[in-house]
Amino acid sequence: MTLLAQIIASRDLVAAHRPWPRVLVDPGIWRYTVNRLADGSLTLLNLWGEPGAVHMAILGGGSPPVAVLSLNCPDNRYPSVGAYHPPAVRLERTIRDLFGLQPEGLKDPRPWLDHGRWGETQAQAASYPFLPVEGSGLHQIPVGPVHAGIIEPGHFRFTCDGETVVRLEERLGYVHKGVDLLMTGAPLARAAKLAGRVSGDSTVAYAFAFARAVEAAAGVAPPARAVALRGVMAELERIANHIGDFGAICNDAAFGIMLAHCAVLRERVLRACEACFGHRLMMDRIVPGGVTIDLDAARVAQLRALADELRLAMPRLERLYDGTPSLQDRTAGTGRLRSALATQFAPGGFVGRASGRNFDARRDLAYAPYDALMFAVPVLQDGDVNARIWIRLKEIEASLSLLNQLLRDLPAGPVAQPLGDEVEGEGMAVVEAFRGDVVAWLRVAGGVVERCHLRDASWFQWPLLEAVIEGNIVADFPLCNKSFNCSYSGHDL
Repeated sequence: MTLLAQIIASRDLVAAHRPWPRVLVDPGIWRYTVNRLADGSLTLLNLWGEPGAVHMAILGGGSPPVAVLSLNCPDNRYPSVGAYHPPAVRLERTIRDLFGLQPEGLKDPRPWLDHGRWGETQAQAASYPFLPVEGSGLHQIPVGPVHAGIIEPGHFRFTCDGETVVRLEERLGYVHKGVDLLMTGAPLARAAKLAGRVSGDSTVAYAFAFARAVEAAAGVAPPARAVALRGVMAELERIANHIGDFGAICNDAAFGIMLAHCAVLRERVLRACEACFGHRLMMDRIVPGGVTIDLDAARVAQLRALADELRLAMPRLERLYDGTPSLQDRTAGTGRLRSALATQFAPGGFVGRASGRNFDARRDLAYAPYDALMFAVPVLQDGDVNARIWIRLKEIEASLSLLNQLLRDLPAGPVAQPLGDEVEGEGMAVVEAFRGDVVAWLRVAGGVVERCHLRDASWFQWPLLEAVIEGNIVADFPLCNKSFNCSYSGHDL
């Protein structure tokens, strides 16, 4: 019996939760699990709250691969996870802000999403205490929350010794939209639209995760053709974002020609998405029960031609990148994420895989259509900007192969399965977005969402950006930052 199976054995099982078990635990089992997270025996997948209760999703080896532990908090207090396992710290600060649940033992009393503007009794935003840094000759550089580029807001407080960064501390939450509250009481159709708008660059992945969670709760499987079309959209989204990131990282190293080449290719992908799916980002095309649009033979041929074009174009850009010493000088060895931190924080996507974490939800928590497809999961050990670039490039190759398989063997049949108006139950899903795993958990009653929580991969990546910039120069922060490309919106909810 696996460790996770032992923890949940003989606990109070929530029968309506699918596909993985959810159990009600006491504080003793909660603390035991926290200790197993701290010693690396288990991996924290998610941590979230609701009025009077806190939930912890755990990733373990074997069967079951995932389980959710729920702890009632009648006095609005619970044993802290972050006190022993740092990846949980910001999640616990968020739970405290949103639901007033106090993590006992957490040493950081500062709010996270609450900027002092939620009520008249709150402290003013300007009073946020950044962590102190001691040493002679140090100076601070505040950056943001308003940035020079057209990007979302976030504040970065650099403490430097000359040009060398001694500490970076982030303050996020500026694009908090109240998604958790907006989901509560929403009919499934509206909730699906909200899910697809959590982070626009991952709208397909979020809609995919939400739809799979609803289908798990309802015990309904979408038609085979719909599943395949979901895979096509997910891989197109991945390709477009990876190509865009590749060009943008090189541009931050003053190699603008790569940005120009990649911008052209990314635009071709987005225009193909609009022509084939009616929207450049394919927003609202994945819904619970299936998809809202089909592909005819001409559109399938168009996407196959696009894949062929990219398959020819990308190797030339790879050679240009690899054969430019001035560019390599900026990316190789810069912003190195140590494998020990990658193991502890378990960041998803290219951030984790560039530092030796061999995890991809498409393979390790296999779901349709990927459970019937062949694809490679690239993993490197160097953990620097260069490694994160190469993971992206290898993933583009894998996605082009997946597109070929999906379009070649596209099943016939309908593209949607009606769910009815009275969906009941609890569902959970993990989907591999371009930057890592997106987690969706929900409880539905009478076709209305009682509670839904969505977790972006960025939650476990943003803290690591603080770590990788230490010891690098200030001018390399744009490279490090873009090589992570964390989502502000997906994090801030």
